[in-house]
Amino acid sequence: MRCIIARFPFDLTKSGVLESMKGIKPEQVIGESVIIGRRTYPVKQVGQVITRQDRRDFSAGEVLRAMRQLGFTCPGLRQAAAPTRVPSPIQQASAMLGAPATV
Repeated sequence: MRCIIARFPFDLTKSGVLESMKGIKPEQVIGESVIIGRRTYPVKQVGQVITRQDRRDFSAGEVLRAMRQLGFTCPGLRQAAAPTRVPSPIQQASAMLGAPATV
């Protein structure tokens, strides 16, 4: 598949990416990631290995788009759980009595 990363055309294949990433130890994932084989790699690390360019030369979105088109799984950012609302003491007492709270 032909794709453009950092304004340069690349002919990438799934098997070619698998071969390029073979033996590469994954760095700690902080942002977006790509699952290649059994390992999860940061998107920028994958982009650097397959393009042989500096990480500052391309965006994570360019690499994500290419990896998704090749059929790799690219899980999104893990979002923190929404903060739970803590009821006030009046609301707690009202709930225990079975009456709606009016504050």
